[in-house]
Amino acid sequence: MQMTIRAALLAGFALSLAPMLAGCQMAAAPSPNASSPVASTDPLANPAPGEWLSDGRDYSAQRYSPLTQINAGNISELGLAWYADLDTYRGVEATPLYADGVLYNTLAWNITTAYDARTGEVLWTYDPQTPREFGRLACCEPVSRGLALHGNKVIIATLDGRLIALDRSTGQPIWTTRTFAADSGYAYSITGAPRVFGDKVVVGQSGGDLGVRGFVSAHDVETGAEVWKFYLTPSPTDTPDGAASDPVNAMMRATWSDEGLWRQLGGGANPWDAIAYDPALNLVYVGTGNAVPHSRYYRSNDEGDNLFVCSIVALDATTGEYRWHYQMNPGEEWDWTCTQSMIAADLEIGGRTRQVLMQAPKNGFFYVLDRASGEFIQAGAHVFQNWNEGFEADGRPITSAAVRYTDQPHLVAPGPGGAHNWFPMAFSPRTGLAYFPAYQSGFVLARQPGWTPQPMRSNSGWGFFSTGEAAQVRARLTAEANALEKAWLTAWDPVGNRIAWQVELPRHGNGGAMVTASDIVFAGTTRQTFTAFDARSGRQLWEFPAQSAPVAGAISYELDGVQYIAINAGWGGGAAQIERGAGIEMPRAPARLLVFRLGGSAQLPPLAPNASAPPEPPPLRASEATVARGAQLFAQTCAVCHGQNAIGGVKDLRHMSAETHAAFNRIVLEGLLLDRGMASFADILSTEDAEAIHGYLIARANEDWGR
Repeated sequence: MQMTIRAALLAGFALSLAPMLAGCQMAAAPSPNASSPVASTDPLANPAPGEWLSDGRDYSAQRYSPLTQINAGNISELGLAWYADLDTYRGVEATPLYADGVLYNTLAWNITTAYDARTGEVLWTYDPQTPREFGRLACCEPVSRGLALHGNKVIIATLDGRLIALDRSTGQPIWTTRTFAADSGYAYSITGAPRVFGDKVVVGQSGGDLGVRGFVSAHDVETGAEVWKFYLTPSPTDTPDGAASDPVNAMMRATWSDEGLWRQLGGGANPWDAIAYDPALNLVYVGTGNAVPHSRYYRSNDEGDNLFVCSIVALDATTGEYRWHYQMNPGEEWDWTCTQSMIAADLEIGGRTRQVLMQAPKNGFFYVLDRASGEFIQAGAHVFQNWNEGFEADGRPITSAAVRYTDQPHLVAPGPGGAHNWFPMAFSPRTGLAYFPAYQSGFVLARQPGWTPQPMRSNSGWGFFSTGEAAQVRARLTAEANALEKAWLTAWDPVGNRIAWQVELPRHGNGGAMVTASDIVFAGTTRQTFTAFDARSGRQLWEFPAQSAPVAGAISYELDGVQYIAINAGWGGGAAQIERGAGIEMPRAPARLLVFRLGGSAQLPPLAPNASAPPEPPPLRASEATVARGAQLFAQTCAVCHGQNAIGGVKDLRHMSAETHAAFNRIVLEGLLLDRGMASFADILSTEDAEAIHGYLIARANEDWGR
């Protein structure tokens, strides 16, 4: 390392700059477009105070509610009005939506339900029958982060790449379209919420850890027809795509090596969550993901910025044409993403009003950009970091050589989990503060010698050392990384470029934030509580034992003159996978939708002392070809006793214990459980056959886990 942790920490927190030009290329700043929606008449731009029509509530995506009935003086009276059991241990990450007395919610596998917002009565449920095998392409569970509303439509984006418009009254499909081909050759999926901007539905996709070429597409809200598509990495064949990105393909291509695995795996940069919009500027802002493979050595011969990985890209909302970009991490190779919440506001900075776009991505900094031009205004670190040594005169970050890992271990901070992951951020125009869950961490990275990619599986190029001097270095650096770990709810002052306050929380995975005009911040915590904090001081005002850690964003709505707060409490995603794999997960209930009001008196059933999710199945290592072969062998040989699709039977093999998995070949080929009626199949199955069947069963276990 080139600097001590203490020195780097002090340097990191000091980093900020006066207004300057971003490290980006820009087209001329657009003027408001006559074809853009008129913000004053667009209900999604200006929802009624008691409604919550889109995931960020309005186009500013501030997650700010103007309602004030619930305040610091009466919040002790806040109680549960009703709840809905969601029948899953999977992560529930969606922000529910509210309109006209109805609450809309979506779960893993995109199962969508409408509730009477007064009582919780189910009005309708729609199951798009998402193919479960797509769960293998979702790095952090087959979650959905939300829905979109437009007129009489509820719009969902399914894990397997469909956009579906449902009738708000009945839940019946109005139209369906595909955003990517099922046989694209890439590991595409969708876990983010679709967004309606004016007359278009805009959606990204996931899969950047496995292998995708990121793109964003816009679709006609009335028909689902594609209006434009913009690719976020260059054409791997160096030929035009017939897409809105074609005019800047050469600009992107110049930042990638001639030879590298980006051509095979797509390069990444997929916009898997936050996409924002300014109707007056007629701009769509696309936050892009990490690169694939992670290691730039394998991806791009250790060359180039690799546009547009870990960037914000501004596009013309009508045509999809490029307008500007700012790249947070040129040559990204640490699994950092810039797909986190993007919030618009008008702030007084440097003596003048600036139209800004704010983001706190994974890399540990909070950024303030000019949303019309992409100009870099300022950024500051909110956790320990050792990658940034400052900014150049044009706003380009200066990346420390200490984090450009080789075949020797390097400590990188933040770690791949990020200083702020997807958990939603909020901003209050009253306090001038942004609120988000922060995570301080480090991780030890090294290049894996001789690495080759595995299609449709995680592709990093990272190495792990278990012997020799490198292993000793790794152990020492891992101890340093472990000592860094902390988690907070952070309030950031984007004008002062500093932390306003922090509340320490137990561990990674704390939920998204929502703030109200009565200066209350609501957020889920890894204490398995839903908690309210004073928005100006961070003082805790109220707490509800949710029996699970609510990771989603909350909303507030008003019905019959009563203010409600709604939140999904469903612990899941990457942080939960780590806990389950380490055996440190807390007892918890299955996921629930919780709805609160003053005077609410509903009670959750008691949580059993030993309550927990089903055991975590082993990770899937087998290739897709092996899984397919195992499925065929299982159907021919095993299904008669163990059920079609491995469901039920005399022994449900989706629920094998770790010990059974470890002994699988001995059971199948040696008759280890002959006394229980499980004879050897060695006369008709080879070792390779048994391993293929085992791979298929592990795939099925992962697909159906938690439900």
